[in-house]
Amino acid sequence: MKDFNSDLFEPGTVMDSDYSRGGASSSSSDADFGFAFNDSNFSDRILRIEIMDDSVETRSDSDGCTTIADWARQRKRRREDIKKENNVVDLTLLPDEQILNENQTGIDDFVPCENQDEEAVAMVEEPPSGDETAVANSNDSNLNMDCSAVARVRTLHISSPILAAKSPFFYKLFSNGMRESEQRHVTLRITASEEAALMELLNFMYSNSLSITSPPGLLDVLMAADKFEVASCMRYCSRLLRNIPMSPESALLYLELPSSVLMADAVQPLTDAAKQYLVGRYKDITKFQEEVMGLPLPGIEAILSSDELQVASEDAVYDFVLKWARTQYPRLEDRREVLGTRLARLIRFPYMTCRRLKKVLSCTDFDNDVSSKLVIEALFFKAEAPHRQRVLAAEASSSNRLFVERAYKYRPVKVVEFELPRQQCVVYLDLKREECANLFPSGRVYSQAFHLGGQGFFLSAHCNMDQQSSFHCFGLFLGMQEKGSVSFAVDYEFAARSRPTEEFVSKYKGNYTFTGGKAVGCRNLFAIPWTSFLAEDSLYFINGVLHLRAELTIRQ
Repeated sequence: MKDFNSDLFEPGTVMDSDYSRGGASSSSSDADFGFAFNDSNFSDRILRIEIMDDSVETRSDSDGCTTIADWARQRKRRREDIKKENNVVDLTLLPDEQILNENQTGIDDFVPCENQDEEAVAMVEEPPSGDETAVANSNDSNLNMDCSAVARVRTLHISSPILAAKSPFFYKLFSNGMRESEQRHVTLRITASEEAALMELLNFMYSNSLSITSPPGLLDVLMAADKFEVASCMRYCSRLLRNIPMSPESALLYLELPSSVLMADAVQPLTDAAKQYLVGRYKDITKFQEEVMGLPLPGIEAILSSDELQVASEDAVYDFVLKWARTQYPRLEDRREVLGTRLARLIRFPYMTCRRLKKVLSCTDFDNDVSSKLVIEALFFKAEAPHRQRVLAAEASSSNRLFVERAYKYRPVKVVEFELPRQQCVVYLDLKREECANLFPSGRVYSQAFHLGGQGFFLSAHCNMDQQSSFHCFGLFLGMQEKGSVSFAVDYEFAARSRPTEEFVSKYKGNYTFTGGKAVGCRNLFAIPWTSFLAEDSLYFINGVLHLRAELTIRQ
C-alpha cells in the first residue's frame, strides 16, 4: 500500500469545521462511533461483501492457528503449495489498485492469489430496478486465473465519512469525482478466509478497538488493514503484537511480512522490536551457531546490523557470512547476488585484517568488481588519520555502519613493524572507559593477533586482585599464540598516555622467553586501585579512551 499514516480526523489533520470552531477539544479519531456500526439510522451507504470460496492461494494463514509459531508454519506450507500449484502468474505485476464499477469495460473481476500481497477489489454500483445489485463479471485471459464462485453475501450499513476518514482507500472510493461516488451501493469482493479480519477492521474504523487478542488473529487484521489502507489499525495491531512476549519465530515472521506492510511507518516499531530481539538473543553468534546458520536472510541482516555483535573480530563476521551464504544459496549466481546486494554492506571491511582483505580479492563468492571496491574502500579507511576515521564513524547513518567499530571480543590494534636493526614491532591498543568498567571484577579483554618474527602475539587487559594490597586493579599482559615448541626471547615495554601532557609514559618493562601458549605482564600496571583508575579525574582516560602501547623486540 501507499504509505498513509494518519486518519483525516487525527490530531494535526483535522480540518476547520463548524464543529471544531465550536470549541471541541478532542480529536474525533479517538471518538467511539461503535453505536453507529451497521445501523441504518447513522449510515448513508450499503456495503455488499461478496465472499468467495477459498482456494489454496487465498486460504488464511491463521486457519487452525493458536500461536505465532503455528501461523508461521501454516504460512510457510501455504507458500510451498502455491509454488507447486501456481507458478505461472506473478501477482506482484498486477496493478497497485483496482476499483471497479458496473459501467467499466475491459476490466475483470478477479480473486487475488495470495492474501498478504493482494490489493483490495471494490465495485461502486447503482442498483438496477428491483432488489438485485449488478456486479460486473467477465473473463480476462491475461490474468490467467479463474474466479471462485460467490459463496455468500453479507450486507452492512456504513457511514462513508467515518470510513473515508480512516482509510485513503475508501476516501478515494467515495470521492472519485465520478457519478459512482454518489451511488449508495458499494461491493467488496473478498475470500472466506478474509471475512473475520475484514469485519474486525470495519468495526475498528468505528470504535477504535478490536475484539480479538490472539497473535494470528491480529496478524490477519494487520494484513487487512494494510490492504484497505487503515494506518491507525496497523499501528494498533503493531502495538498489541509488541506487547506479546516475542520468540525467534514471531520476530522472524514480523520481518518477513509482505513488503507493503514492512514499508508502512505504522509497522516500523514492530519490526524494530523484532530486530532488537534477534540482536539481543544472538549477540554472541558462537553460542547459537547451528541455530543462526538456519535463520533466513532478514534475520541475518538484523543481527549483522548491530554494533554490539560479540565476535572475535570482523574477520569472524566475514567467515560466518560466507559459511551461511554457501549453506543457504548453493548456486553461485544466487550467492553472488545476495552477497553483493544484501550482505556485503553489513560486513565492516575497514576493520578486517589486511591478511583477510587479501583473501577477499580472490574469493569467488563475490563479483570481482564488488570485492575490489570493498577492499579498496577498506584500505583507504585504514590509511586515514585517526581523527579522520572518527569523523567518518560519527557521520555513519543507521543504514550504513561500515565505518563504525563493533564491540569485538578481540580488540583491533595498530602495528608498526621494523626488520632492522632488530626485529621489532610497536602495538597500539585503545580501550573505551565503558569497556574497562565492564571488566570488573575479574573480566578480560583480548587484542587481535599481531605478528613478530613469524609468530603470533596478543595483548590482554585484566581486572585483577592485587596480591599484596588486596584490592582490584588494572593489569596488562603479553601472550604468544601456541605454535608447538618454538622458543622466542622477547624484550617488551608497556606504556600509556597520561594527562596533562597526553604523551606516552612508560609503565612496565620486562623480558621473557616464550615457548607458546604463555602470557606475561604486570598485574597492576598503574600501581593504583581500580576505583582510582576508573575515577572521573583519572590521569589515564583522555576523552573517555585509554591509550596503551606495547613495544616488542626479539633479543639476539
